[in-house]
Amino acid sequence: MKNNFLQRTITGVIFVAALVGCILGGPISFTILFAIVSALTIREFGNLVNATGYVQMNIPMSMLAGVFLFLCFGYIGVVPGSNEIFIPYLFLIMYLFISELYKKQKDPINNWAYAMMSQVYIGLSFALLNVLAYHTSAATSISQYNPILPLSIFIFTWINDTGAYCTGMLFGKHRLFERISPKKSWEGSIGGAMFCVVAAIILAHYFSFLNVYEWIGLGLTIVVFGTWGDLTESLFKRTLGIKDSGNILPGHGGMLDRFDSTLMAIPASVVYLYILSL
Repeated sequence: MKNNFLQRTITGVIFVAALVGCILGGPISFTILFAIVSALTIREFGNLVNATGYVQMNIPMSMLAGVFLFLCFGYIGVVPGSNEIFIPYLFLIMYLFISELYKKQKDPINNWAYAMMSQVYIGLSFALLNVLAYHTSAATSISQYNPILPLSIFIFTWINDTGAYCTGMLFGKHRLFERISPKKSWEGSIGGAMFCVVAAIILAHYFSFLNVYEWIGLGLTIVVFGTWGDLTESLFKRTLGIKDSGNILPGHGGMLDRFDSTLMAIPASVVYLYILSL
């Protein structure tokens, strides 16, 4: 028990330090980190669905497509309007479809479905981090890298998870979604949201490009959609009959386990901020 706690603590510290350091380190470290994360998460997803025996998703090409999609969004962030960068990605998607004609697999429809799911569920979500990271000045048309918004996604997610866990342990009585995740409670979710509101007020004090109400709205958006993201991955694992999605992070499971909340929170945050800009 003690060794497991120590292992979880060490892994958690290294994970957080690497993620925060790479986001704050600039666009190059940010791009390298999340390109690798995208590839590893898609690989893990593919290994899980292929292990069922009735799916043979093309993992290498799906990984390549996911990484390229991330790089495409990053390039668009740096050079706005260069939409031609997506053309090779379209060829990769077409290859995933056409290749099934020659493989003679027993269930090509599932192979297609899971390959596309890896792009929408994982690849696109991580790629949208670039939308949060790069901002173009209306006056100068120059794109700039701002690490605070992508970093805030993870800050709110971690605070929500910690606040929900602590509050749920102390006061949790009413199950939030017992069929999918028996341990989650309404009290825990409300507690996590309250912690995120406090975090939003603090962020608004230091980063005024969003006012306090906009920061609170962003935090609550991440609470709601992050919780749905967690439940979605729980349903995925429960359907496959597994406890952890992998063991790449000792004591913390796999990549899907670590990024389940953010896979829903990132696109939801992009939509929220887009609505603010209207």
